[in-house]
Amino acid sequence: MKEFIIDEKYENQRIDKYLKKLLSRASLTLIYKMIRKKDIKVNGKKVKENYILKKDDVVSMFLYEDRFLELSEPVSILDLDIEFDVVYEDEKILIVNKPAGLLVHEDDDNCLNTLANQVLTYLYQKKEYDPSQDIGFTPAPVHRLDRNTSGLVIFGKTMRALQDLNEMMKKRHCIKKSYLTICKGEMASCELIDYMKKSKDQSLVRVVSKETEGALKMHTIVECLKTNRSFSLLKVQLVTGRTHQIRLHLSHEGHPIIGDSKYGDFEMNKEIKKQYHLSHQFLHAYELSFVRPIGSLKYLQDKVIQCELPLPLKKIKTSIFND
Repeated sequence: MKEFIIDEKYENQRIDKYLKKLLSRASLTLIYKMIRKKDIKVNGKKVKENYILKKDDVVSMFLYEDRFLELSEPVSILDLDIEFDVVYEDEKILIVNKPAGLLVHEDDDNCLNTLANQVLTYLYQKKEYDPSQDIGFTPAPVHRLDRNTSGLVIFGKTMRALQDLNEMMKKRHCIKKSYLTICKGEMASCELIDYMKKSKDQSLVRVVSKETEGALKMHTIVECLKTNRSFSLLKVQLVTGRTHQIRLHLSHEGHPIIGDSKYGDFEMNKEIKKQYHLSHQFLHAYELSFVRPIGSLKYLQDKVIQCELPLPLKKIKTSIFND
């Protein structure tokens, strides 16, 4: 029998989720079966899979050592170069500036050089995370950016912080996320509300009517910072966080982002690439505002984190607007 005592790192999560992290090679079906057959107990008693773990709970696992080792495999720490910049860090959260071209998570091609894996390398090198010791928890991002979108990404460094961040993201009005972009034409400040749906292959999204089955609401706030009629520099705030939301919403309004190969203007992009060597969308997540932080992160109230445009995008902005 193996026993694990729940501390602050692992409390307030469902036992099935805790076990799935602990027994990474076990299927959920097997985990549910073990709970049902009383091979897993909490404080000596049978519990259901939705039981919320509390501090000082004792999780007992009736497994032979070889079987436990077979089902549990620590997260591998890869020897990766650190491509991101640390913008803010404390003992609970990490906010980094992701460069364009770097995936946040592994994709269908199983690319291991991702932002998430680089962050694990970084924390391991700092001796703040050790998968062999921190069983059942892995620091993780709470939101994504498209591969070719640069800017701020938040990571939870503790279980409690990660839970609070995820809850804040669900509530939508706790963290304000703002982006900088340059779009085609003269676009006025406005508030956009539409509905979207993913294509069958999940690679594109499209605007649909509210009544469409599976339609998801998109809410975007646009502030025009500068325009020369041919182009506009925009500050864009996401109220909802849908796939490709800013790219789709601006394109739908007739003001596609420069360099956007999926939703952009093909002829404009050819000229932009020729003149500025820009081969991806001009989109940068530049500001995070903690409006209503909760739980363990209340100390972040009114904190604003910013990161400047990457140098290549800054040069393009300067050239287009002569500033």
